[in-house]
Amino acid sequence: MNVVSTEIMPDDPVVVPEKKAHMDAILDANRDRPGATMLVLTLLQEEFGYVSLPMQNYISEQLKVPLSHIYGVLTFYSSFRMTPIGRHQVNVCMGTACYVRGGPTVIDKLEQVLGVKVGETTEDNRFTLDICRCVGACSQAPVVMIDDDVIGRVKPQDIAKLLRKYE
Repeated sequence: MNVVSTEIMPDDPVVVPEKKAHMDAILDANRDRPGATMLVLTLLQEEFGYVSLPMQNYISEQLKVPLSHIYGVLTFYSSFRMTPIGRHQVNVCMGTACYVRGGPTVIDKLEQVLGVKVGETTEDNRFTLDICRCVGACSQAPVVMIDDDVIGRVKPQDIAKLLRKYE
């Protein structure tokens, strides 16, 4: 589970002048468009990889929409993140074939090796662990995606070796 901090981090886009200027440009270009909230959140997520609580507060003020609306959109759509992601995104497929062929065991081992739970990022910001639904490689189940690499027939005992390639 993502823990959303109320503390403003020193690298948060609302406090880094160049990042804030980019936020302002996105807000200015889209504030009067229909569906501005969703559009702005999507563009900011694409730019920064997440929408922090300080960013949410700022967007709420700038678009003149309640913070609860911003939060509601971010929590309704699973593609939005409220915390930064790691340099490498590790996704375990939990489609039917992957689930039946050991997906939960692969997740357990990844959590153990990485020291995080699903939805969390390692302290060194190297890896973010998530689950996804079918990636279309059912014959290779269980499947793990690391960034854009699809790795099939993953065995729990191979996890540590697999992750070393991305360090």
